[in-house]
Amino acid sequence: MEIVRSSERDMMDIAVDEDETGFHAGNHPLFSRMPSSVSFNKLRKRLLRQVRQALDDFGMLKGARRWLVGVSGGKDSYSLLALLLDLQWRGLLPVELVACNLDQGQPNFPKHILPDYLSSIGVKHRIEYRDTYSIVKEKVPTGATYCSLCSRLRRGNLYRIAREEGCDALVLGHHREDILETFFMNLFHGGRLASMPAKLLNDEGDITVLRPLAYAAEDDLAKFAAAMEFPIIPCDLCGSQDGLERNAMKAMLADIERRMPGRKDTMLRALGHVNPSHLLDPQLFDFLSLSAEPRE
Repeated sequence: MEIVRSSERDMMDIAVDEDETGFHAGNHPLFSRMPSSVSFNKLRKRLLRQVRQALDDFGMLKGARRWLVGVSGGKDSYSLLALLLDLQWRGLLPVELVACNLDQGQPNFPKHILPDYLSSIGVKHRIEYRDTYSIVKEKVPTGATYCSLCSRLRRGNLYRIAREEGCDALVLGHHREDILETFFMNLFHGGRLASMPAKLLNDEGDITVLRPLAYAAEDDLAKFAAAMEFPIIPCDLCGSQDGLERNAMKAMLADIERRMPGRKDTMLRALGHVNPSHLLDPQLFDFLSLSAEPRE
């Protein structure tokens, strides 16, 4: 996923490819304590290029003015915010950013961590309290997974907040593995070929959902978050449940990658190179009109 057109690569070279130890000068305050190692600089550059590639491939900046960035307190959303702020700082992301955390009323949730952290780095933010936790616990039978209902309730609230904040897009931290896991969950359990799109218009048609980390590997984001020492907040709702379908997909993909390194990137590329005539969906390809020309 490192394909970048020459003009954009030149822009990235100017903005990112500084000398290997010179990143501390002129950075966003978020990066004031980052490591100065060569390995971290390479990781940072790779993630920045992948985000820029996603922004370009899916036209995420078209008509963009103000984005609501969902920040859960996990490694992925912290990394997303940091990379967007990095690009914005460099003049490569002409969009106003508003970080948002939805406090869903989970017991023992450390309410102070995110507002304190976001304030310390000077990021405009909104903390919204909505007790969706009680709703999920009431509606979902014992032993069933919470993810689907929890996600729908969270998304609905984030759409509302985006409207209230005057944002044209909701930006989420889903990465390469999330997209692949969703694809295989739909394949094995839903009987359909579908995944998480990098860009989606909501049903009402007024909010675009963006996933700029679509090309980023989860392992890279984990290393980035650890190096940046983000104050991670664990999810004690769905994250504590065993036997989730997504965990099974994650384990399967990890096993494939271990036995055949590079397969995850290959699978992700496949999602972007679809040949409808070689599938079995008559709604997607007009098989009924397909016939050989009669011989003379």
